[in-house]
Amino acid sequence: MNAAHHLKSKIDIFSPLRKWLDNMEIKNSNVAHRICKSIPSQCPFEREIKLFGRTILRIPPMCKLNPLYNEVIALRFRAICYLADVCGEDVSAYC
Repeated sequence: MNAAHHLKSKIDIFSPLRKWLDNMEIKNSNVAHRICKSIPSQCPFEREIKLFGRTILRIPPMCKLNPLYNEVIALRFRAICYLADVCGEDVSAYC
């Protein structure tokens, strides 16, 4: 029973999505712009709640709970690199 439990814990149900995202090639500037606009550079949920200049509550970045976080951020990075390196565009708006 222990071996069966160990086998189940090694199965990654997100593996096909990880591979798909990792293998996605950016070949079009419109697609690259769409990716950069739809994937934020920072977690939109991370916040510091302040009262009278003192932090009373800090909400940590929730994006890292996403099991595909690293792959999505890598896709955004590839899109930015495509726009800068291949298209020669200014990508400062996405940084």
